[in-house]
Amino acid sequence: MVKICCIGAGYVGGPTMAVIALKCPAIEVAVVDISAPRIAAWNSDQLPIYEPGLDEIVKQCRGKNLFFSTAVEKHVSEADIIFVSVNTPTKTQGLGAGKAADLTYWESAARMIADVSKSNKIVVEKSTVPVKTAEAIEKILTHNSKGIKYQILSNPEFLAEGTAIEDLFSPDRVLIGGRETPDGQKATQALKEVYAHWVPEDRIITTNLWSAELSKLAANAFLAQRISSVNAMSALCEATGANISEVAHAVGKDTRIGPKFLNASVGFGGSCFQKDILNLVYICECNGLTEVANYWKQVIKVNDYQKNRFVNRVVSSMFNTVSGKKIAILGFAFKKDTGDTRETPAIDVCRGLLGDKAQLSIYDLQVTEDQIRRDLSMKKFDWDHPIHLQPMSLAAVKEVSVVWDAYEATKGAHGICILTEWDEFKTLDYKKIFDNMQKPAFLFDGRNVVDVEKLREIGFIVYSIGKPLDAWLKDMPAMA
Repeated sequence: MVKICCIGAGYVGGPTMAVIALKCPAIEVAVVDISAPRIAAWNSDQLPIYEPGLDEIVKQCRGKNLFFSTAVEKHVSEADIIFVSVNTPTKTQGLGAGKAADLTYWESAARMIADVSKSNKIVVEKSTVPVKTAEAIEKILTHNSKGIKYQILSNPEFLAEGTAIEDLFSPDRVLIGGRETPDGQKATQALKEVYAHWVPEDRIITTNLWSAELSKLAANAFLAQRISSVNAMSALCEATGANISEVAHAVGKDTRIGPKFLNASVGFGGSCFQKDILNLVYICECNGLTEVANYWKQVIKVNDYQKNRFVNRVVSSMFNTVSGKKIAILGFAFKKDTGDTRETPAIDVCRGLLGDKAQLSIYDLQVTEDQIRRDLSMKKFDWDHPIHLQPMSLAAVKEVSVVWDAYEATKGAHGICILTEWDEFKTLDYKKIFDNMQKPAFLFDGRNVVDVEKLREIGFIVYSIGKPLDAWLKDMPAMA
C-alpha cells in the first residue's frame, strides 16, 4: 500500500488530500500539522475551513484511508510520498523584506524529513514557493541524507477557493515538475499514477522543476493582472459615464480574451495573488530584470489604488466625513463561498473608514468575530504565519461590532458597503433596510451585486464600481 503524508493541514493540504483519499481507496493518506487545535478541528464535525463539498468527502474517508494527526515524525518516516504544504509568508525583515518569500517553515520541514527518514522518499512541493526552492530543499536533504535517496517534485496547486473541490475533481491541468534524470522521471511517474486514478492523462503535464515553480507564479500574476486591468477601466468608466459591465461584456466576447476574471470590484484578495506577484517582482529584480519587475509591481499598485478610491468615494459622498457614523460592512471574506480573509480588500477598506473614525457594523456568512478582529489589528504579512505565531491584540478595534444578520448590521446605519459577493446580498429586502437607515441612505456596492436602478427607486444614493454615477456623486472628487 502506497503511503502519502502531507505536512500542513491548511486550505491546500486538507482538501487536496481528502480528494486523493476519496479517489484512491488503496492509498493511505495522513495529513499532519503541529497545531493540535487545527488537527482536532479536522477530526471533528466542524472542519477548520469552509469549502462547499469538503465536509462530505472528509466524513466519508476519515478513519478509513484518511487520517489527521499531530504525530508528524511518525507519518513522515512511514510515507513513500511526502507533500509539503506549509506557509511561505512574505518576509517582513532582512534581505528581500516586503517581497521575497520566507522559507523558514519549508526549511524546518525539510530538515525534519531528513532527520526521521529511514527509506527513500519522494518530496513534493505543494505550497507556492519561489523559483529554485526545490534546489535549496534538495541541498538540505542530500547533505543530510544518511544514504537515503530523495527526489524533489514541484506540484503546484491551482485551486480557487469556493470551488476547490470541483477544481480537484476536474482540474484544467495537473502540473508535475521533476528532474530530467532516470530517478527524477521515475518519481514523476509515481506521482502521475496517483492523479491518473481520476484525472485524464492529457491533463497531467510534466515539465522541469523550474518551469513548474514559475508556472504557478505566472498563472496567478496573469489572473491578478486581468482584475487590475478591468479595475483600471472601471475608474475611467466612472469618469466618462460608461458602464464597466457593458464594456467587460463586449471585451469578453473576444475569444482571444474570454469573459472570466473581468468583473470590476473593490480589488482582489486571497492568499496568493499579491504574495506571488511580490515574489515574482523579487525574482525579476534578483535577475537584473528591472523593467519586468516594474511591470508586475503596477498590478499591485492598481489594486491598492482601487481600494483607496473606494474608501474616498464613501467618505467624500457622505459630506466628506464618516466620523461617528455607523457604516454597515456586508461581507468580509475575500470572495463568496469561503471563510478565508487573507488579503481581503475588506481589511483595507475597514481600516480606511476607521481612520476617519467611522463606527463599523460587520456581517459575513462565514467569518468569525475573532477572525475579523484579528485581521483588523494585525500587521501586513503577519496573517501568513501559523496562527499560534501571530501577534494578538484583539482589543485594539473598539469602533467595530460584528453581528450575525444583515438587517442588524444595517439598522440605523448612514451607509452600507458591500465587500463580498455573497448571493444573499442580492436578495435582501432593501426596502426594509432603507426604512431602518439614517437619511440620506447610501449604498456603496464594491462587488456590483445589486440592481442599481431598483435601489435608486427605493431612495438609496448608490455607488456601484464602474457604473454611471448617481447625480449626487458627480461633483464629488474620486480621489482626495
